[in-house]
Amino acid sequence: MKQLERFSLGMGDRFAHEGKAQLQAIVEADKSGINLVPVWNKSNREHTIIKSRPDDVRVEANTAVQGLAWKGSYYVDADHIGLATVDNFISACDFFTLDVADFTGKSAPGSEIEQFVKEQGKYCGSLAIPGIPAPFEITDDLLHRAAAKFLLSIKEAGRIYRHIRERKGDNFVTEVSVDETDTPQSPIELFLILVMLAREGVPAQTIAPKFTGRFNKGVDYVGNLVQFEKEFDEDLAVISFAVRELGFPATLKLSVHSGSDKFSLYPIINRLTKKHKAGLHLKTAGTTWLEEVIGLAEAGGEGLLIAQEIYARAYPRAVELITPYAPVVDIDVSRLPAPDKVAKWSSSDFVATLRHDQSCAQYNQQFRQFIHVSFKIAAELGTRYTDALKKYSDVVARNVTGNLFSRHIMPLFR
Repeated sequence: MKQLERFSLGMGDRFAHEGKAQLQAIVEADKSGINLVPVWNKSNREHTIIKSRPDDVRVEANTAVQGLAWKGSYYVDADHIGLATVDNFISACDFFTLDVADFTGKSAPGSEIEQFVKEQGKYCGSLAIPGIPAPFEITDDLLHRAAAKFLLSIKEAGRIYRHIRERKGDNFVTEVSVDETDTPQSPIELFLILVMLAREGVPAQTIAPKFTGRFNKGVDYVGNLVQFEKEFDEDLAVISFAVRELGFPATLKLSVHSGSDKFSLYPIINRLTKKHKAGLHLKTAGTTWLEEVIGLAEAGGEGLLIAQEIYARAYPRAVELITPYAPVVDIDVSRLPAPDKVAKWSSSDFVATLRHDQSCAQYNQQFRQFIHVSFKIAAELGTRYTDALKKYSDVVARNVTGNLFSRHIMPLFR
């Protein structure tokens, strides 16, 4: 089995032009004494919209690594795949995020639930987990409820894992995603999910739970910071306990999805990973696309015109573009600027409105989230968009690298 390093950064790149700029942020981190490995990720949905293939991501990653003479590890992630989509990713990827959200909340057959409860009866009573002040009280009823909610989905994760292993051997990293669900998992539910994964023989090295609060795309966390800190602290304790109790790889770590731009959380995560001597995987899927648009707007001329055109074409298609991402955006369309107003913006106006700088009076998180889900429009522009990325590559790359290094890596890992 591939052994994932302690700290890893998932880097999405919608149009496969910023691999070198992304990796440059990892290089700068290395120079600063931060040992971090890059994981390029792209979901089947994004490939479908962009009309790209998983092999394109592997080529991008390999080209960036060769171009910067990177000697460390790196990975390509089949992001949010299931049995119906995984085969297209087998050859290109060595990191697989098993997404079982469609099965979560759907109950397994009653006989299987009863069997699980019977097997795990040893945990009934008070379960003390080091690092968590009060023991958890586990009852048959709790085991039944957890099994009814998660057992079917974890059995599906087992099927996906075994399908990949039959085709790749042990030459990959496994992540399990249970974050795209309606309600957050409590720390004891996280432990029981891990019990189910161990039972299925899935050697997960990262697990992405759903945390309390809103993890909207491209903007800061919305929620109770004190409550998040308590849950994250306890989740890290559960992870450490699961390694010893259930035989998971020592590299098992939490994964934070939609993790880009959660600036209010980074000091908490930094402090707690140090406290627990824990690892972390953070996914920053869409922030590079936003930095591309910022870079084009900042470049002015044709770059600004293309950024404005993307918005103008996206605005009347708001429902179409928002709907697939509805669980992870909060966009009040009435607060979006009119396209004719945006068409008159200067470069500095467009950049100030889009860049995630909460101290700036012009910053509009409705606009930022909307641009985040509008990459389909850029895909429809085809070579006009990608040619602009090439023409203004210097300014775009500066934004991509600076955003990842200064605003994400340093607050999280320094």
